[in-house]
Amino acid sequence: MKPLTLALFFSLYFLNSAGAEQFVLFDEVFTFEAKDAVPTKSHLHVKAEQFGKNTPKDWTSPIDYRNGSAHIRIEVLEKPEGDVPTMWSLCYIPNKGQKNNYGCLSSPSYTKTGVFEKDQKMTEFWENDSIIWAEGIKLMSLVIKRAKAGGKAHAHLQPDLTKFFPTKIRVSIVQVSKGDTYNPSLVQKLDKVKSK
Repeated sequence: MKPLTLALFFSLYFLNSAGAEQFVLFDEVFTFEAKDAVPTKSHLHVKAEQFGKNTPKDWTSPIDYRNGSAHIRIEVLEKPEGDVPTMWSLCYIPNKGQKNNYGCLSSPSYTKTGVFEKDQKMTEFWENDSIIWAEGIKLMSLVIKRAKAGGKAHAHLQPDLTKFFPTKIRVSIVQVSKGDTYNPSLVQKLDKVKSK
């Protein structure tokens, strides 16, 4: 390849890849017991200090995460016996909101232990436009629910809490910028750290 052609190639490569990024929003293991279900109204929380080090203040610029996607990975480590379909609402609580003042992704539903993954466009989940993304987020609220149960789906509202608790899960969310695709090596690298 001639020097000028090589220079043009690298210029185009870096222009095309500029702004195509991703980061781990959080990667946490939780144990949730029945005694905690009612006081928390089925909620767990991930605070800003638990967010990944590359979490931006502004999700719109210079890298556009607001119009990208989220890769949700739920690893169900322990759960009660039975096959009650369970899912999680994963809610972004913003520093500054509007309308509803928060928005929520939905995890895949599950009935057994194992790993469950899903990609979700950031412009297509419930109340995503209630968050002023340029101001960032301060908290993630994780809500355990009975899948496909409508308005009273929260686990603590179910007649038998032993169908949901105790449970132990690992939840990871990787934020992928507009134009990029999820890179599973980010979570694999975290696996190596967690196993030490």
